[in-house]
Amino acid sequence: MLIKIGDFEFTEVWDSVFYKKLSNYPNVSDWELRTIIEFIEYEKKYGRICNIECDNEDTLQTVLAGIEQKEAYLSAPRPKLLTECTACPYRKGCVTDFVCHTTSADNAIRIFECGKLLSALNARKIPVEILMSENRNAANDPADYFEYIMLAWGNCQAGDRLVMERSLGRFPNDNDLSIGFNPGVRFYFQYEKLMSHPNAICDGVLPMKVKDEIILADWVYRIVIPTKLKAILEPHIPANLIDRISYIENDCKDIWDWSEKVYRIIEQITDR
Repeated sequence: MLIKIGDFEFTEVWDSVFYKKLSNYPNVSDWELRTIIEFIEYEKKYGRICNIECDNEDTLQTVLAGIEQKEAYLSAPRPKLLTECTACPYRKGCVTDFVCHTTSADNAIRIFECGKLLSALNARKIPVEILMSENRNAANDPADYFEYIMLAWGNCQAGDRLVMERSLGRFPNDNDLSIGFNPGVRFYFQYEKLMSHPNAICDGVLPMKVKDEIILADWVYRIVIPTKLKAILEPHIPANLIDRISYIENDCKDIWDWSEKVYRIIEQITDR
């Protein structure tokens, strides 16, 4: 696995390359060093060795020195706002109190019926080699990625974008993300609480991910369902989750507006 550190549009893993975006390139924060180290440790767990590249030699040396003192950086505190990705026009970054998993209405029905979020491997029950070979694995993710439930920061629009991409069978265009936007179902979790899950892990890319399954009754904080989907989903919601459902009207101009509206509601629930 190759780690490239620089001033990219955002942080991502694509085709065996970890593009690590720094919020104030060429300076690297303690939190960013922590995530680089977490990525290396995760890759090591699955037998992959990482090489590191950076156009700025001082930054590269700072990172390499930090890796040698990894214990000091693995305890770096989580900022309230991360500004590596500034795609969000409202917050100008990722708010870190909550994480969420977004899915389609059809998948939400299956989730409600079993009471769990499941990894792709557990949900689809087909060999991992098939999952890896599908067109939807455009990033060429390795086998272990399919063993985990992926989570994004709570105000991020990436989950809804992915749901639309899979529904359309192509990358969404500007129209799809605005007047044609149809939100998915969001499962929200408190970051600090979910980090105590026995199968939670930080891979340096996502806020966290959880291996195999998350039992909703034990861990979920709030489930956001677009009002448009209420009639479809309501009959499938188990009794022990009814009081954690929020139906929200999509009267928003685009995917970013929706993400902000939903997150503000989640924050208001927290403040009660």
